[in-house]
Amino acid sequence: MSFQTSVAKLSAPVGDLVLAVTRNGQELLGESESDQAEVINWIERSSQEDLTKESNLKDLDTLLIPKTYIASNYLTAADVALYGSLHPVVSKLPTSQHFTHPSVTRYFDHIQSYPPVRASADILGAFEFVSFDLENTPKVERKTEPLKKKGKSAAATPVSGSGVATPTANTEVETAPVAQKDQKKEKKEKKKGGGDEGNKKAGGSKATPPAADEGEPVPSMIDLRVGHIVDVIKHPDADGLYVEQIDLGEETGPRTVVSGLVNYIPIDQMRDKYLVAVCNLKPANMRGVKSFAMVLCATSKEGKDGGIELIQPPANSKPGDRVYFEGEDYEDTTPLAQLNPKKKIFEAIQPGFITLDSREAAWVNPSTKSVHRIRTKDGVCIAPTLVGASLS
Repeated sequence: MSFQTSVAKLSAPVGDLVLAVTRNGQELLGESESDQAEVINWIERSSQEDLTKESNLKDLDTLLIPKTYIASNYLTAADVALYGSLHPVVSKLPTSQHFTHPSVTRYFDHIQSYPPVRASADILGAFEFVSFDLENTPKVERKTEPLKKKGKSAAATPVSGSGVATPTANTEVETAPVAQKDQKKEKKEKKKGGGDEGNKKAGGSKATPPAADEGEPVPSMIDLRVGHIVDVIKHPDADGLYVEQIDLGEETGPRTVVSGLVNYIPIDQMRDKYLVAVCNLKPANMRGVKSFAMVLCATSKEGKDGGIELIQPPANSKPGDRVYFEGEDYEDTTPLAQLNPKKKIFEAIQPGFITLDSREAAWVNPSTKSVHRIRTKDGVCIAPTLVGASLS
């Protein structure tokens, strides 16, 4: 089926909107053959009334949980078609039901606010802007959240110079995600004498055993991975905090992460961003929302007022890609399953984090002054503009 044929099946105002938005943007039809096929498939589905019936929004909400866009990882004509088809239903929902299907609401608001979509919708006059009280979004239960194991509870504190909230030693304990549990199990088996010949670094070389937390802290103890923000809202009970859903390539789904970046990075610059996440910190309760990781940020050498930026992985990175430190002592070492907050491992390593004159993220060994860039198999991670920035 061709693009024109699929659009012809849409109701008149929706089809007109799709054609208006795509008139000057051929990339919205899909950048590859597979993307184009998926775009046409979703336009076809958007023309079917069952997809956007209020009674079926629950299924669509589940489908949209890990997605920013419906057909690919960028805006396409399929998103315009789905937004237009959803508009009659969403616009008539009472305010009390706006967050009954939070992923649909988040997706709808993102697409309706996209400049080319908004401009064409305003010209056509058939798709009025729907206002949502995003500032007071109710807390959404994280379906992939692991079972809780209650312990002591205390307020969390930000790592110095970051604006990013991280756990303290006495935060409420929650079991780590499944992937971390498996690592802990493997570690115990190795202590008993069990081996894992299949444990290898990406690229084929055999990985060394997991780092032990005895002795001097080393950066390879820290579990860094590429993450993708698939959803972000402001914390319902804290003006300075964002609550993000970050895809880290785990079968359990995105992790909930709380970051103190509201006053430094606009929410529009957080949406759909790829970043580097610290994944083996102890989960922390942040003003009523459990945080399961930390985003790695660069803070200007002039301090927070000089700017804070997300550290960016190389282009074409995928969620879950391993991020490591260059150097034979660190490259092939498996990080700890979870950092022991009482041993202050991250706090001991963090002062050596910096961005070089090239804006490349690195760790400088305080003893030897050797420089170890932070990278994936595809390249080095960077800060967009900051040089000489601290990382945390």
